[in-house]
Amino acid sequence: MSLQESDSRLQQEFGTVDESPATRIEAERAEQVIDALNADLAASYVLYHQLKKHHWNVEGAEFLELHRFFEEAYEAVEEHADAIAERAQALGGVPVAGPVNLDERSYVEFEGEDVYDVRTSVANDMVMFADIVERFRDHIELANNLGDYTSEEVLRHAITDYEEYAHHLEHYLEDDTLVLEEATH
Repeated sequence: MSLQESDSRLQQEFGTVDESPATRIEAERAEQVIDALNADLAASYVLYHQLKKHHWNVEGAEFLELHRFFEEAYEAVEEHADAIAERAQALGGVPVAGPVNLDERSYVEFEGEDVYDVRTSVANDMVMFADIVERFRDHIELANNLGDYTSEEVLRHAITDYEEYAHHLEHYLEDDTLVLEEATH
């Protein structure tokens, strides 16, 4: 017997929206924002797992700096994901949580289980951050247009960090470096 089949009672089905007297945002508008927040939550967790993977697998002359950078970045992404999930719940929704639903609802794609060279990994992360930032902008506008200024603020806070991490990754990808390539003769 699974946990779902025991004596426990379902409180709210995923994909439904309960009225939220605290926010006073009508269910139809809340549902639009919750769908956007769940997509952002899913994308953030895909990014989180990719950053975590790169934290584990980074090698080379810049190992320690990048190892620490990836850790700082995935911790920040996880904090923002938590804030996004809590906002979806506050609006009367159910935050997306399971691995299958996260994968289905994400608008970014995990690079896979293979390990790539550092430049490829960094470039993949930069693109993913930028893709998420672009979608956050759309969802900030949506929340604003629907009068949900708190969800707008949650996403504004996240976008600030995501843009900064993307910008740092862009710097890591520059050609100028103190690490010299071995001369080939």
